[in-house]
Amino acid sequence: MVADTAPRSAGASLTWNLITRERGATEVPAAWHGEVTPEWAWGGSDGRGVRVCVIDSGVERDHPMIGPVTASYVAVPVDGAVQVLETETGDVCGHGSACAGIIRSLAPACEIHSVRVLGESFGGTGDVFVAGLRWAVRQGFDVINLSLSTARARFTGPLRELADDAFFQGSVIVASAHNMRVESFPWRFSSVISVGSHDVDDPDLVLYNPRPPVEFFARGQNVEVAWLDGGRTRSTGNSFATPHITGLCARILGKHPRMTAFQLKNILYLTAANVRGES
Repeated sequence: MVADTAPRSAGASLTWNLITRERGATEVPAAWHGEVTPEWAWGGSDGRGVRVCVIDSGVERDHPMIGPVTASYVAVPVDGAVQVLETETGDVCGHGSACAGIIRSLAPACEIHSVRVLGESFGGTGDVFVAGLRWAVRQGFDVINLSLSTARARFTGPLRELADDAFFQGSVIVASAHNMRVESFPWRFSSVISVGSHDVDDPDLVLYNPRPPVEFFARGQNVEVAWLDGGRTRSTGNSFATPHITGLCARILGKHPRMTAFQLKNILYLTAANVRGES
């Protein structure tokens, strides 16, 4: 199979054509046959071998609800540009640790990496956010948890490009929808897995939303989460629904490591509790 990327005429946009007529060139061997079930998708998997990146406020090392953090980084302005540097600091406000603890509870053997882009007041700049995400995408993490977004329109273009880059290279971005009816990004992009919260006290319950742009709902109300100084608290919001989906993605990829972002999103859809096949 060859993609023809040459313009049809001067000044024309690029075209992508399948120029072979051989059927075998487009056949893709499926990794499953018959009904897709939770047992087939992630049964017996603990996320081993899957690299998860939490882009947030940092992650507290060796927290009882989190365990080991493989590596920690921070995105900081240096001489007019944002750089991502290794750091020994952990979490500065608790939010990232809360997300990491949820991921660990669902995929206990996955690797957790941390990129800090938020400060002590739970705030940050769009430039730092974009730089942290760009770095994570370039590292090729299997799953990237984004329990944050930006409403500033000038970052829409760069974030869309990064979301597309991640999608095509096989890195899965799981992004939290805004808690209010606000246009923010990157959860609005179809190339990411967007998550809102439901109020059922079941960490395994995933629901598909037939009225997007939010695609999936997971547990996010009154959730017990890890917090600073080895503590824990209860929190509510889409931020805490998102790592439930991230942890599930890690389990799926632990069992099916070559699954693409496109396939993974379909598996989440097919195994959602409210999706029923026709008999």
